[in-house]
Amino acid sequence: MAIEVFNRREIKYMLNDDDKNDLLKIIGNYMNSDPYNKDGKTYSICNLYLDTEADELIIKSLEKPEFKEKIRLRSYGTVPLDATVYLESKKKFDGVVNKRRTPFKLEDAYAYFETGVIPPNPKMNKQVMSEIDYIINFYRLKPKVFISYDRLAFFEKNNSDFRLTIDRNIQTRRTDLRLDSPAYGTQLLPEGAWLMEAKAFKAFPLWFVHFLSERKIFNTSFSKYGAEFKLYKEGKSK
Repeated sequence: MAIEVFNRREIKYMLNDDDKNDLLKIIGNYMNSDPYNKDGKTYSICNLYLDTEADELIIKSLEKPEFKEKIRLRSYGTVPLDATVYLESKKKFDGVVNKRRTPFKLEDAYAYFETGVIPPNPKMNKQVMSEIDYIINFYRLKPKVFISYDRLAFFEKNNSDFRLTIDRNIQTRRTDLRLDSPAYGTQLLPEGAWLMEAKAFKAFPLWFVHFLSERKIFNTSFSKYGAEFKLYKEGKSK
């Protein structure tokens, strides 16, 4: 069952192929692979990010305020209209991320964005939906950007607090804003680059800290949506 509400710190790092391969050589000693990573292969995540007509949420986010928030619709791969997707709010305050999500049918999500009417759904988290609906109406949000990527994900053994995700093939577009359309668009990372996120509420484990130190890997403030917006303003995003 998908976790609908949680808090955590999220620290990002850029890896090259050698960094990633060396990490994968040792990670099995400490972490279990996500079930979606069948036979060690990546799985696909697709998102529709919502924003105002004037892109106010991402503009504010790039100013690095103490508090910022995003709303997105997420699917795991390209999915049909009757598939379950997740409407999520992601808020960050003082370095701590709060994520809340609720399931939708994709066709119902499209209808909701079009009409503003919340569809009946017995699996919906009504409290989370009420909060997200308020944000969408307050800012008058609508789908603005499609972002997809291929992911490796890991959970530390006997400690569900620590998680690692490693993403590549980050693609973005501002047309064809549908999760039932194939993943394609402008690439955000060069060939051989991976974006890793370390996610935990408590301290990161020592083995991971030692790996970063030995490889001289430092944290970065890279944001997928932020990077897309910068390319869009430069006329380099589709």
